Amino acid sequence: MGEIKVSPDYNWFRSTVPLKKLQYPVYWDHLEFCDGFRKLLDHLQLDKVHLFGASLGGFLAQKFAEYTHKSPRVHSLILCNSFSDTSIFNQTWTANSFWLMPSFMLKKIVLGNFSSGPVDPVMADAIDFMVDRLESLGQSELASRLTLNCQNSYVEPHKIRDIPVTIMDVFDQSALSTEAKEEMYKLYPNARRAHLKTGGNFPYLCRSAEVNLYVQIHLLQFHGTKYAAIDPSMVSAEELEVQKGNLGLSQEEQ
Repeated sequence: MGEIKVSPDYNWFRSTVPLKKLQYPVYWDHLEFCDGFRKLLDHLQLDKVHLFGASLGGFLAQKFAEYTHKSPRVHSLILCNSFSDTSIFNQTWTANSFWLMPSFMLKKIVLGNFSSGPVDPVMADAIDFMVDRLESLGQSELASRLTLNCQNSYVEPHKIRDIPVTIMDVFDQSALSTEAKEEMYKLYPNARRAHLKTGGNFPYLCRSAEVNLYVQIHLLQFHGTKYAAIDPSMVSAEELEVQKGNLGLSQEEQ
């Protein structure tokens, strides 16, 4: 059984309006998702956005940037524990059968990639939260997420090479293999890198302060432009410098 991880609720977009969390409806292929997300941005009257995506959300963010490359809608990407090719999960041959499986079997597939060893209390709370979220999803929602996660597809980097990217990942155990991480680094050689010592599959929950700081650092490069995404009054440059030092950012991360 290949590694499968789905983040059903955490596709985030950032613009000059407040951050919004959205749970997307049931989609069965990447093109359908991209078309639906484009219609959402049109409805919200958003020209271009900054996207934060974790795991499957990160892959879909890349596919959306690729989908709109002729008329760009993505200004930058923050990819957390994400991947660029669904074949890493070795499940492309079963992608078209998930819709037939009962909920308990789909949940078992997803739960199989949750950390089972000892974790700190904050990470345990994050896992419990995601298990609760998983329990709230219906069969069609679970099946569609797994289908999108495993449907044979890959990112075409030449279509999104001009988009600023930050790659965020963790050093401890997660559903993302070392090979998948290395492939992301090769795909985006000029990307900023944000490494967290720990965080598992859900660093945006259990290491939210560090993740939020990396997001702020990523968005800082757009201050003073049309697509600035942080109110300058929210954080000072001095504060960011202090926090950079606290996290021990390497030069490649800056």
